[in-house]
Amino acid sequence: MNYVFSPAAPVAIPVSQSDSFFPVRRVYCVGQNYAAHAAEMGGDGRQPPFFFSKPADALVPGNGPIKYPTQTNKLQHEVELVVAIGQGGADIQVDQALSHVFGYTVGIDLTRRDLQAAAKNQGRPWDLAKGFDQSGPIGAIVAAEQCGHPSSGRIRLSVNGTVTQDGDLAQMSWNVAEVIANLSTYVQLAAGDLIFTGTPAGVSTVVRGDVLSCAIEGIGTLETTLV
Repeated sequence: MNYVFSPAAPVAIPVSQSDSFFPVRRVYCVGQNYAAHAAEMGGDGRQPPFFFSKPADALVPGNGPIKYPTQTNKLQHEVELVVAIGQGGADIQVDQALSHVFGYTVGIDLTRRDLQAAAKNQGRPWDLAKGFDQSGPIGAIVAAEQCGHPSSGRIRLSVNGTVTQDGDLAQMSWNVAEVIANLSTYVQLAAGDLIFTGTPAGVSTVVRGDVLSCAIEGIGTLETTLV
């Protein structure tokens, strides 16, 4: 096949305790999947899950620095459990959903909150509030055969050593299996897909020079600096 220019290199995430990499196809994100975060964003109670996407090349594997994005004065962090899909499918049943999971990791959904708020107020899409360059720092993926399928465990994020988000995976409004099953009614999932599963309360605004450190019990840690 002749290309008019060389294709971009595939996005791949290291697999923990392995020399293998997880090739990324698509990145889906669940909005407001913790009741307390939904409340701080103006929501009320357990709502049906809704989804948005990030480009795969917005991911930043490892603990390297992140360039502070343009066009915002209110950049906020959202620490999340990320699910790596190893087997695709459509209309997946809840009781079968976890068999489609390859593994898990920790990620940060960086958000240009001011752009998101302006877009919401005008009834416009807010893709550029979520899907900008380097908006998805992400750790190494831990295979489910090593960590199991976590239904509880501390999830936290600190800024310059001060904890801002501190919750538990058990606080998800929709658990991992339910999220996978619901999303698969809208799109056919495939091996290589990632799902950011939502964030607990405590999102805060960060600035250049801030160090973001996050961890999910039994899964791993991630640290990045805004430059």
